[in-house]
Amino acid sequence: MISIITPFFQSEKYIEASIYSVLKQSFDDWELLLINDGSYDQSKDIALSFKDPRIRYLEQNNKGVSAARNFGLSKMKGQFFCFLDSDDILTPNSLKSRITIFNNNPKIHFVDGKVFKMNESLNTINQEWLPKFNGNPMRDLVSLSGNSFLGLTWMVKRITGKNYQFETQLTHSEDLYFYLQLAREGGEYAYTKDPVLYYRDTPNSAMSKLKELENSYRFIEKRIKNWDEIDIELINTYQYRYKRAMFLAYLRNIQPINAIKSIF
Repeated sequence: MISIITPFFQSEKYIEASIYSVLKQSFDDWELLLINDGSYDQSKDIALSFKDPRIRYLEQNNKGVSAARNFGLSKMKGQFFCFLDSDDILTPNSLKSRITIFNNNPKIHFVDGKVFKMNESLNTINQEWLPKFNGNPMRDLVSLSGNSFLGLTWMVKRITGKNYQFETQLTHSEDLYFYLQLAREGGEYAYTKDPVLYYRDTPNSAMSKLKELENSYRFIEKRIKNWDEIDIELINTYQYRYKRAMFLAYLRNIQPINAIKSIF
């Protein structure tokens, strides 16, 4: 079974389409955990309107997306799991394409796939991303190469007895840090060339909050500096790439002072 974890907050505009994309999967041995993170719009009613027994509704007071994902992780029953944000869409073969990679190679622990970054209406492809990495992805993730990470697009083989948790102190890049922790413990990464996700670029996308994003990069830097597996050269690469990305992002948003500060 594959557990799909979907936290939602004020998602009435998109969540129905997201749930339907799960129901349309060509692979049918799944459970969908819908985690209501304290919504007060119609998204709860929409979620509860689906009567498929594979859909499980859970709710909590508003604690943020990481806490909601952790709630789902604590309740999942699948041997594999992945995440689906409430404004994104799975392609029809998303689950099947990734589980096939697992079935063909028992050494694989993480499977990714092609992602289409779309406009808000899902009628225009803004970017097409395909992974370019095989093997243990820890060092590749630290290098911020973009070869094994775009967002929460991995399917993960679950290890019995392991407690999977996101860092709730992070407001951004919590997905990167979550995957870094998994990869640090071992496991091989692979990918399918099939598309697995339509990512919806909305006005409220997390990347728009630049200062919080910068603080999250710095938080991760402090954590991974203490890892024996990470050498100074790799840390320098991480620093250079995130600072360059933040510098350019601030400039694009006409924040020259923050751009200069981000270098130091």
